[in-house]
Amino acid sequence: MTELHTYRSHTCADLRKDHVGQTVRLCGWAHRVRDHGGVLFIDLRDHYGVTQVLADPDSPAFKAVEAVRGEWCIRIEGDVKARDAGLVNENIPTGEIEVFIRKLDVLGEAEELPLPVFGEPEYPEDIRMTYRYLDLRRETLHKNILLRSKVVREIRNHMEEVGFTDYQTPILTASSPEGARDFLVPSRLHPGKFYALPQAPQIFKQLIMVSGFDRYYQIAPCFRDEDARADRSAGDFYQLDLEMSFVEQQDVFDAVGPVIRDTFEKFADGKPVSTYPFREIPYAESMLKYGTDKPDLRNTLEMQVVTEHFKGSGFKIFAKIAEEPSNEIRAIPAPTGGSRAFCDRMNSWAQREGLPGMGYIMFDDGDGKGPLAKNIGPERTRAIGEQLGLKAGDAAFFLAGKPKEFEAVAGRARDVVADELGLANKDSYEFAWIVDFPMYEWDEENKKVEFGHNPFSMPQGGLDTLNAAGTDDEILAIKAHQYDLVCNGYELGSGGIRNHKQDVMVKAFALAGYGEDVVQEKFGGMLNAFKFGAPPHGGVAFGVDRIVMLLAGTENIREVTMFPLNQQGEDLLLGAPREADEKQLKELHLRTVKPIEEKKD
Repeated sequence: MTELHTYRSHTCADLRKDHVGQTVRLCGWAHRVRDHGGVLFIDLRDHYGVTQVLADPDSPAFKAVEAVRGEWCIRIEGDVKARDAGLVNENIPTGEIEVFIRKLDVLGEAEELPLPVFGEPEYPEDIRMTYRYLDLRRETLHKNILLRSKVVREIRNHMEEVGFTDYQTPILTASSPEGARDFLVPSRLHPGKFYALPQAPQIFKQLIMVSGFDRYYQIAPCFRDEDARADRSAGDFYQLDLEMSFVEQQDVFDAVGPVIRDTFEKFADGKPVSTYPFREIPYAESMLKYGTDKPDLRNTLEMQVVTEHFKGSGFKIFAKIAEEPSNEIRAIPAPTGGSRAFCDRMNSWAQREGLPGMGYIMFDDGDGKGPLAKNIGPERTRAIGEQLGLKAGDAAFFLAGKPKEFEAVAGRARDVVADELGLANKDSYEFAWIVDFPMYEWDEENKKVEFGHNPFSMPQGGLDTLNAAGTDDEILAIKAHQYDLVCNGYELGSGGIRNHKQDVMVKAFALAGYGEDVVQEKFGGMLNAFKFGAPPHGGVAFGVDRIVMLLAGTENIREVTMFPLNQQGEDLLLGAPREADEKQLKELHLRTVKPIEEKKD
């Protein structure tokens, strides 16, 4: 007999019918322990799969098997046997065999579990995060983490195939305004000064292009002091970061679009994926039709402007709103939604969203039904129905006012209508590039123009456009060579053609209220580099966590992250963040000051 390995001759996914008669050694965890009339069964689980092992009273290991409890780590040695035809388990690769245990050794006993592994019932997040190593034993989470690894490997392979090279950028760097708070790292050698963890490798990847390299990429760790959301990690996350020289926008799309598309197709489990090239939707069009810059295109409903139909109409509220040029009235079509019950449900939904309600028209073979149709009359009602392409049995919902104030809720309403009426194909992946983002936006709190998306993007029209913009309205009308890739209602990636000209950058920051001295102080390294022959360049970064989240079919990014922080940004497993001791603080020349509690009235 061949000497068996100390721990295992096979994994718990290896054994098949052609192994029958062999003596094997397996290691793993007791996933489930069952007693069937004196015959003891254990579903033995390791990283690779599950094998059923068993012992009856004739087995020399019977007493040892009797003592085993769930999640004990054990080693068994025994004989591979074929299962009876009626007992074959087709749900697992090892389902045609079982192993009769001759010997069992306990490698690690388990105390009573704080959360169950078998069956994966819902459990509070704080317990799951505190005992994450047990949570990771659960089949679904284990598969998600493996999927993540496979997706990253697939992305790397594709990027190398299309000519990109993996370069690493620093983790300790300087603070920069990327749109979120930095994590600061105090310097021991330079008292009172701080490093920042990079929110993204933005400046470094641009400097790589200035250095004469081309087609850079990395799976980059990024750090942002942001509140957690279901689709956004607190603290750190990973992104596929890339940059290219001597390119225009379409070159970037054609380089990386097929990489993302092919990766999704490989792991989509048969679900349809958008064909390449992906749709390109201008930002303004996306906001008008979908109420968001990250539309879920599985929902094909498109909002339309219907302001003209209400001017001078008998519906006084909308008629008055329509008189103001900056206002709009938009309609959300609802095919098959023309019932009073559905319209009442949508009205209740709108009230829960903080609106007084939503106007609606139910279309029939006549002139339309509902208070709104009655007030505007049959001619206007028919014109609205014709514009929206609606017929008998359909409905339309209306929101009015300044678009910036109602677009977001209109976008959510569009999705609710589609979900309620079953109009969206949820088993697919629908991609689009959102393009032509505004270079600037209005900061209402500070009453000033501010950068809208990314301060390092090249403004469309370059320096001439910037110089021609004299008023706030003219500045706000400037578009950037900035783009996002969206899929199923999520922003997967964001990028742009970069501003590589020193004079253009100084002017672009000046329009947002930053003097040249501020630009030099914060971005002097990059600005100086642009003096020495900077190439035109552009790139994009994609959220690895979100990509895997979509492919895993979950809506929570913590379900695809091995050791995430909780929603409060805490590591409950290792106890971070925690207070530093006095010695550490002294070495860093720091003192901590407790926040002042606000007095309660």
